[in-house]
Amino acid sequence: MTKDNKNTEQAILEAAEQIFLEKGFKEAKTAQIADKAGVTHAMLHYYYRTKENLFEMVFDRKINLLKESIFMLVQNSDLPFPERLKLGIESHFDFLVANPDLPRFAINEIIHRPQRRAVLEPLIKKMANQLLEQLQTEIDHEVERGTIRPIEAVTLLLDIASLNIFVFAVLPLVRTFAMQTCQNEQEFLELRKRENVEVIMRRLII
Repeated sequence: MTKDNKNTEQAILEAAEQIFLEKGFKEAKTAQIADKAGVTHAMLHYYYRTKENLFEMVFDRKINLLKESIFMLVQNSDLPFPERLKLGIESHFDFLVANPDLPRFAINEIIHRPQRRAVLEPLIKKMANQLLEQLQTEIDHEVERGTIRPIEAVTLLLDIASLNIFVFAVLPLVRTFAMQTCQNEQEFLELRKRENVEVIMRRLII
């Protein structure tokens, strides 16, 4: 594949991501994606064939980025577990800062288009299964050492996801009142990230 071809594929994927997040899968049109990417509709069809294929490619990329962020919990084993936990929470939050519309989009797609679960569930399940086994081993080891309180790995992940995702799921509403205490949205998000880290750490650290 030539460099031009790769650039074209990338441009189409980036345009598809923006259109999907803005309009949802149902309302997104391949003609709109092609126009935003600066390519012809025929060229988009040549590279990706269908809107469904584009959707799966976009979300596969997002799941991989999400995986990189949350796997901070079990990577860098030379660091103490509490430090890795802090980095994992922050990394997941930063992923959401970079993709603020993703939680609302995913929730809406799952609620209003149950067939989307056929695409999303295998990707999420594969990632979760890989992480949970490693994370539970880490947790059990730390509990034995007396550094943290007992907790199931799945509960810890749900706690982190719930705290972090909620901020972005309701961000449009939050903008109407919470920003009054901060100079800007960036400051607000930094405060929320620190608060979420503190909540999880107080729950676990002895």
